[in-house]
Amino acid sequence: MANPFKQRLQRDEPVVVVNPDHPSPALTEFLGRLGVDGVFIDCEHGTASIQTVQDMCRAARAAGLQSIVRPEANLDHLLTRYLDAGAGGLIVPHVDDADGARSIVAAVRRARPQNHGDTVVVAMIESLEAVDNLDAIIAVEGVDVFFMGPNDLSHSMGLNGQTHHPDVKRLVLDCAARIRAAGKVPGTLVTRDTVAAFVRGGCRFLYEHANNFLITGANDFRHIMKESNT
Repeated sequence: MANPFKQRLQRDEPVVVVNPDHPSPALTEFLGRLGVDGVFIDCEHGTASIQTVQDMCRAARAAGLQSIVRPEANLDHLLTRYLDAGAGGLIVPHVDDADGARSIVAAVRRARPQNHGDTVVVAMIESLEAVDNLDAIIAVEGVDVFFMGPNDLSHSMGLNGQTHHPDVKRLVLDCAARIRAAGKVPGTLVTRDTVAAFVRGGCRFLYEHANNFLITGANDFRHIMKESNT
């Protein structure tokens, strides 16, 4: 059975992937009620154990969500471990050249020889080296999404942590245009304030944090209380 998440990307439809920000199967399952398409389970940052990852992937399946795990690094044994734990896809950090992209595809095919085509494969473009090598990276077959990571890109550009700096945004949009011109799918980190611009710029894999949803909701709630008390 074809993966509906991948089918949406192939139809040039946006998908929303949310990082629960907390290693919680219950929260993962709850996100399925909010109309998002997938969950981003982060093992490069955060405290999720392999058992928790397995439980979160199971919760995602129960909720009808695509689970995508970010391993600590692009190492075969890590990619295989998370696939064995039930990850529906991998979003692999620091893919700086075509060899790095090819190694991800090879690892997925070794781990899942019968159904590797259903696994979502995302390569993260996070450095100026990767931007320089972008044409070669996006020529690698078997990668579903090429994701620009604005935080690490900002550090590579000497704009440490300035994720929303105009130069960072400009670079992300330029890379997105190059990826789309090659017939591939770009993605990036978005917020409520930036999502419209990035969708217009061609990004179709849209990544956000559950903590930002909580912050936005809490701020709106406080504003309503304040307005009601005046």
